Amino acid sequence: MAKLRRGTQTALAEGASLRLRAAWLYYKHAMTQKDVAEHLGVSRTTVIRLLDEALERGEVRIWIDEGEAGCMALAVALERHLKLDEAIVVPEARGAERAANAVGLALGKFLSEAIADGMTIGVGWGRTLNASLASFRPPRRAGVKVLSLLGGTVETDIANPVEYAWRAASQLGAQCYLFPAPVFVDSAEPSGA
Repeated sequence: MAKLRRGTQTALAEGASLRLRAAWLYYKHAMTQKDVAEHLGVSRTTVIRLLDEALERGEVRIWIDEGEAGCMALAVALERHLKLDEAIVVPEARGAERAANAVGLALGKFLSEAIADGMTIGVGWGRTLNASLASFRPPRRAGVKVLSLLGGTVETDIANPVEYAWRAASQLGAQCYLFPAPVFVDSAEPSGA
């Protein structure tokens, strides 16, 4: 039986489907890059490029548990000293972007376990929250509502400010509400009173 090959169709070879397939075979099935290339009918160089792109796009996240023991010890010490219900400490990450990713990944894991049926969750937006979606794998919850608290006028070139709320609600199977209200107002009186 002949094996179906992708051939020389560049658009198909660089699509999301092939990229994710290569990542799945490499990371989940522990195949070598050479084996993945043979399996998919592409060159090893293409596999390397696909794996790199999957990492860059955030389709693949690698979490190394090195240093977790020290982080746990520090978290317990913080909980005792500050009388916290729970503290989460992540390994040091140099630079704002890496720190946002590290904290975001820890946040995603935490939220996956902490959100319960019937909760209403108010969320903001930003790179740390967006990074949390990479590790946010909650079970479907009943009666959950996600409320996007934008706080008035928002200007951004990086991301859609309501995207986090939509994506989080989607993963939870929850309703999503947008609340673009001002953060500060002149008076407690309603407008026009």
